[in-house]
Amino acid sequence: MLLDREEYVEQAYLFRTLGERMQLAVSTQDLLVAIRQEVLATTKLPMALEYMSQELQLTGGFATAMRRLGHYFSPFQTYVVAEAEDEAGRFDFRVALEILRRDAEYRAKEPSKQGVFLYQFETLCRNRLGYDKGLEAVAADPIYDDDWREWIKTVGRQIGLVDFADMIYVRSEHYAKRRGRPEKPVLFGEKEGQIALANRRKDPLFLFSALQRHLGYPAVPRPKQGPSEQAVLLGLQRHLERLETRIKLLEEEMRGGINLNRFYGPGQKGE
Repeated sequence: MLLDREEYVEQAYLFRTLGERMQLAVSTQDLLVAIRQEVLATTKLPMALEYMSQELQLTGGFATAMRRLGHYFSPFQTYVVAEAEDEAGRFDFRVALEILRRDAEYRAKEPSKQGVFLYQFETLCRNRLGYDKGLEAVAADPIYDDDWREWIKTVGRQIGLVDFADMIYVRSEHYAKRRGRPEKPVLFGEKEGQIALANRRKDPLFLFSALQRHLGYPAVPRPKQGPSEQAVLLGLQRHLERLETRIKLLEEEMRGGINLNRFYGPGQKGE
């Protein structure tokens, strides 16, 4: 389900503020509580933050809560956060927050399907997040219709075998004008087709950069070369928070069991 503009405005504020304040010596849960007081009460974000705060106590992460709030957070947002929280990976959580901030800011304006897809796909490319699960999350985004979902799945099957610029070009108005009536639905405009044609057999990053320059599509933040000392400290802080959460749950279990009711709102009961 697509959200109202004010929801994306507040989401962008959340991701930006959380990224900035994570540098402070404050627990992530306390940050969520503080930001919940700042965002507009007329949006659904305060309720989402309350649930995320509760889930943070239980699991020590955001992705599980975002997945359960699938009516509010898109599968792509959840996938990016899950990859950043993967302890086996090297994807910086602050980079993930910046990716989500720019995504939300773009959606708060007048987003196009083309701009959203190219931003999401470049995010997967630049950060090596994996095409299979990544494109599956992209295709599930509510902004796309059936024609787009079918094409995104085709991209997943052909990536690495067919030049990405060619995949855009043959589904563009520019190709349709040159070759006559297209066999499949046109998904990209004439300008995108021209830019794709000019970037055939080149690094796809050149294509993304040209589309951003000429069509104003959002640019993906570039990952920093190697983790900085501050990034390492922040990663250790999040790791310690998760360990503390697990230790508390173990202590509760030893004292007679975990009270799951505190993780549910009024009128709800744990199964």
